[in-house]
Amino acid sequence: MAELDLLGSILRSMEPPPAMGDREARRAREQKAQLKKLQEQEKRQKVEFRKRMEEVVSGFIQDSSQTKKKFQPMNKVERSILHDVVEVAGLTSFSFGEDEDSRYVMMFKKEFAPSDEELETYRRGEEWDPQQAQEKRRLKELAQKQAEEEARRGPTVVNPHTDYKDKYSHLIGKVAAKDAAHAMEANKAYGCVPVANKRDTRSIEEAMNEIRAKKRQRQSEEESPAPPAKSS
Repeated sequence: MAELDLLGSILRSMEPPPAMGDREARRAREQKAQLKKLQEQEKRQKVEFRKRMEEVVSGFIQDSSQTKKKFQPMNKVERSILHDVVEVAGLTSFSFGEDEDSRYVMMFKKEFAPSDEELETYRRGEEWDPQQAQEKRRLKELAQKQAEEEARRGPTVVNPHTDYKDKYSHLIGKVAAKDAAHAMEANKAYGCVPVANKRDTRSIEEAMNEIRAKKRQRQSEEESPAPPAKSS
């Protein structure tokens, strides 16, 4: 009997098992507490990171030998904090990098702010070389001047050594000289003669008759006696 009373007292002293709703409420409270803990931890990390960046920026300002500084890649939140610290300090900063994992921040002193050409070089992932950039600008300006001079001169016109139109225009007029120039063809042995004059339009028989006539005329002149001299 005593054993039964002892067992009953133990059972009465035990808490009943929690209901389903109590378990969900407890889990929600645990998740909320864990989230709050993570938020506080993240907040402390941001404060610590900002403090470190403020020290780095302050040292950069005091170092007169530095005009710019490149930071290691960092996440979006850290870059945002750094940009804010740099702006508050009166400096200039830019982010570079193609993907999120490789993006980094560069800060510049106001008096050494980068040019558009320098920024474009960083965006291409290249290092900025002032001397090389100056040489590129010089070559670009030279090419531009040459292009402007060629545009002012206009297209190049190749003139022949002999222009019959201009050579004889003072004698026969510009229109006639132009027509004559069109009717002339170069001949290495005899110079320039009209094309029409080069053609012999006579037939063979006509040519032979003309040759015979000239021969008879020459023989007749040789056989005829010389006229008597006139007395004075």
